[in-house]
Amino acid sequence: MAAVRATFSLGRVAGIRIGVHWSVLVIFVLILVGLAGGGFREAHPDRPVWQYWLASAVTAVVFLLSLLAHEISHALVARRNGVSVDDITLWLLGGVARLRSEASTPGAELRIAGVGPLVSLVLGALFALAAGLLDGANDGGLVVGALAWLAGINILLAVFNALPAAPLDGGRLLRAMVWWKTGSPLRATVVATAAGRVLGWALVGIGMYLVLAGAAFSGIWLVVIGWFVIVMATVEGGQAKLRELLGGIPVSDAMTPDPVSVPAATTVGEFLTDARFRYRHSAFPVVDNGNIAVGLITLKGADAVPETERASTVVARVMVPVDDLPTRPDDPLARLVPELEANPAHRALVLEGRDLAGIVTSSDISRVTSWLMSSSAWRNRTF
Repeated sequence: MAAVRATFSLGRVAGIRIGVHWSVLVIFVLILVGLAGGGFREAHPDRPVWQYWLASAVTAVVFLLSLLAHEISHALVARRNGVSVDDITLWLLGGVARLRSEASTPGAELRIAGVGPLVSLVLGALFALAAGLLDGANDGGLVVGALAWLAGINILLAVFNALPAAPLDGGRLLRAMVWWKTGSPLRATVVATAAGRVLGWALVGIGMYLVLAGAAFSGIWLVVIGWFVIVMATVEGGQAKLRELLGGIPVSDAMTPDPVSVPAATTVGEFLTDARFRYRHSAFPVVDNGNIAVGLITLKGADAVPETERASTVVARVMVPVDDLPTRPDDPLARLVPELEANPAHRALVLEGRDLAGIVTSSDISRVTSWLMSSSAWRNRTF
């Protein structure tokens, strides 16, 4: 999926960074107002006002935790199947687990995609069971209402995510099945993303009908979700074709060899004033002990150091560590693309052992892609 950057971090769960985008506040407020001002008040009248708001706030938080559990399940199963996970971000339309690469087999894709809806379904069943037990024991009131709402929304989340259309989990299940049948991950992605666009336009159409019928809020919400599905399905399709286009090409064919580098002991002040680092690039590899790569320094990162501290601060203190960047010259270029997109620096250092061999930027990949796209062999290719 396209990157959604976290506004602030919640820490780590099972070693995975968890972040929250500011748009989560929209979900929280919608649930809070919808339940406190409507659902709970109508189902359980004559309660103190604070009880409606408290129950609604707790329900909204538990729902967000349910979304997080859904995404964490994807991340954990992905790691067990050899796919690295960068982070998880909760945002307006749910959650995004950012994976560094694609599943290597249809079976791995099936397991990674299938666990999310399964977890949501299990959570829905547990909330429903808890609601039933409390309601049977005594009048649970707002607690039973909250549990019942959480049961329904998690089951709805599971069903919606299981729809066979990208970028939903069901789209990845469909992709796994087509991949298994045809042996072509690209053809499988084309089928899943086409289904995603159909679903997206269907949601947009239903939403517009609801707006015209007078249900403006529900209609607009469906239009937003439908448009999101269309955009993300289109992006996934483009990414799949890009991976196929770059298949078999090593990183060494795209990298800039022997780039201008900055010694680790250089101060930020020297880096910003040295003529060698002016006007050419916005980021430079950092090396130590000759040519051993230790990181990447960006002009933005260096410029963020207060002027009074630049003479005493070495670039090694403000650089991006090498462990977040390295690759090898013989690595497939297609595997590097999602890592470059996910990394804020949009660059990768190419290493031979620990020595710096080159640097790859998004511009380098665009140059290779443009050249390949101009070839008649690619233009005449069918999928």
